[in-house]
Amino acid sequence: MFIIGLTGGIGSGKSEAAKLFSKLGVPIVDVDQISHALTQEGQPILKEISKVFGQEVLINNSVLNRDKLRSMIFADPAARKNLEAILHPAIYNKALEALQKNNAAPYQILVIPLLFETERYLNIINRSLVIDSDPEMQISRASKRDHHSREDIQKIIAAQIPRERRNSLADDIILNDGSIDSLDKKVTQLHEKYINTCVFDKSNS
Repeated sequence: MFIIGLTGGIGSGKSEAAKLFSKLGVPIVDVDQISHALTQEGQPILKEISKVFGQEVLINNSVLNRDKLRSMIFADPAARKNLEAILHPAIYNKALEALQKNNAAPYQILVIPLLFETERYLNIINRSLVIDSDPEMQISRASKRDHHSREDIQKIIAAQIPRERRNSLADDIILNDGSIDSLDKKVTQLHEKYINTCVFDKSNS
């Protein structure tokens, strides 16, 4: 099972890159999507979250108030750590289950924004891929997508690993500074590299 850990800062284009890999037939496991599923209405983990953060983070005692919780964790690093302690083990287990289902594929993509911050997934990936982007471009994309203020997005960027550090830790980097067609070409080139790498690894195993 060959796994590429795909990461990058907010607004870098991780989701778009993942979609392009998916169009090439590569299985995608996205920890943000897993997190979202785990915190849907009525999910048992919501009770654990409300015990730590209070009933105010739930709407009608059953729906997570994501904006409220987001503002709490970015205002207080300790609160963010508390949330991670609840969510991350559950997300990790679900991610492993999903990866196992795709083990017949030549390789698969694990999308994880905090790959280098948490380090939890580093021992299960074979290579890391960073989708990189200029901070101003990150802010522009994220504000259009999420309708957050510039200040809120800058707080999120500040809470993530610095761009230079992230890039220094990456095995592969795609600079996403142009059109979707440009990103598509870069993804296709890297896909061919990964396919050849998987074939080489299997022939030497």
